[in-house]
Amino acid sequence: MSPAIHFDLELALVIGTLITGTVWLLDKAILGDKRRKRALEKSYNEVHSQDAVEHRNKDYREPWFIDLCKSFFPILLIVLILRSFVAEPFRIPSGSMMPTLLHGDFILVNKFSYGIRLPVWHTKVLDIGTPTRGDVAVFRFPSNPADDYIKRVIGLPGDHIAYRDKRLYINGELIPQEKNGTYFGEGANSVMNGATILREDLQSHPHDILLKKIGFSVPGEFTVPNNHFFVMGDNRDQSSDSRIWGFVPEENLVGRAFLVWMNWDFAGKKFNFKRIGKKII
Repeated sequence: MSPAIHFDLELALVIGTLITGTVWLLDKAILGDKRRKRALEKSYNEVHSQDAVEHRNKDYREPWFIDLCKSFFPILLIVLILRSFVAEPFRIPSGSMMPTLLHGDFILVNKFSYGIRLPVWHTKVLDIGTPTRGDVAVFRFPSNPADDYIKRVIGLPGDHIAYRDKRLYINGELIPQEKNGTYFGEGANSVMNGATILREDLQSHPHDILLKKIGFSVPGEFTVPNNHFFVMGDNRDQSSDSRIWGFVPEENLVGRAFLVWMNWDFAGKKFNFKRIGKKII
């Protein structure tokens, strides 16, 4: 999953919060007192006419840019804290995680599942947890950290992963699959119509995947290094994942996807209200 645009909202929030917060602090500590003192001095020296009072009040009032910064600072700070440490919204622009996630899904990602990280620098300051097998995780793409991707965590550090004949093996164990229907979707999601839905029991984490009989399979065997994870898309024949570009470093993790809060099908140009509130498993 990559963002529709590469505007760094996180950096913009940090810069905006720093600027508005600095102006607010300077006004509270220095500028405000100077402004009030100057206004009082003028009031003592001038005749107490209506014009003098209005002139004094004008000197006392905050300049527009200080008033603007003081208004925006708490808003930017709250948004920055929520987005960086609690939950962040993302949009799904591809079908690599079908049928779990569809084109046009807007999802929420738990930002503290894999530890608290500083915004922009992404340095972990509090170790809360690590991915478990089966998590749907968002991460910064190893080859280009400006792009955010979403896949399912298949392999943990030290695991041996094999994918042969469209079957998954973890540490030598064949992961069970059973047919769970045939996929049919609308709009942009109709591209996978007719694919087989398989319920895959990923070691006590059952979830659905898609396979096409004539779809191209990417086989291989992999051993997951320390502090890395092996990820795959649920749309197994239509996913660029660890089978192709390698492992995800622990420091690239963003969070765990947990909820679909809206779906707008850009191809069909309509809302899918059935997706609202859907838990991501």
